[in-house]
Amino acid sequence: MMKNAVEVRGLTVVRGRTTVLDGLDLVIGGGVTGLLGPSGCGKTTLMRALVGVQQVRSGTVTVFGEPAGTPPLRDRVGYVTQAASVYDDLTVSENLRFFAQVLGVGPEEVERSAAAVDLTPHLGQVVGTMSGGQRSRVSLAVALLKHPDLLVLDEPTVGLDPVLRQELWGLFHRLADAGAAVLVSSHVMDEAERCDRLLLMRSGEVIADGTPDEIRERTGAADIEGAFLAVVGGGAPQ
Repeated sequence: MMKNAVEVRGLTVVRGRTTVLDGLDLVIGGGVTGLLGPSGCGKTTLMRALVGVQQVRSGTVTVFGEPAGTPPLRDRVGYVTQAASVYDDLTVSENLRFFAQVLGVGPEEVERSAAAVDLTPHLGQVVGTMSGGQRSRVSLAVALLKHPDLLVLDEPTVGLDPVLRQELWGLFHRLADAGAAVLVSSHVMDEAERCDRLLLMRSGEVIADGTPDEIRERTGAADIEGAFLAVVGGGAPQ
């Protein structure tokens, strides 16, 4: 398992008059890291900074020793946004074949990526006719085409049924076991237990960092939601 995939030092992001991230320091290694917190706490902004598409006020973000977003990282980082980033007027297969050609990978990777996210039965379906959860899976399949060393997933399980959510978390862990660093954001606290490490965010700050067991033990809470409430001063239910 890699030591450090991502290093964030003094990261400050300002949007309008609002400071979204203020001098954030963070290191992310291998395994599955969960980035949890309420909507608007800065999770997406942080993820955008990690993949190099966020304008920052100050600080540095390095990925595998390179500045985030620079050419050496294009084949090493996969990013799945909350909104599906594929073509609605193409079929699943046409989308995957197009992006495979752009990325320079063979047709066998199209079949592998589609199978990984349970889309093989839908290869001929036009993406615009699919549900939100299915469209998100097409975006994830595209991100998996190149076998990324860092996979950044922004709310990837929103709108999915419990069975598929479980299958995708299994996929995330298989990718991590194969050597990738996987960063998954969510505002659903019960997904915390599926992570190797948790970063709990509130108002642009990381307020807790550790394994689920460590965070529960530290706060005396019965679950991660209770731990989060304890850290922010709301009290932890026993």
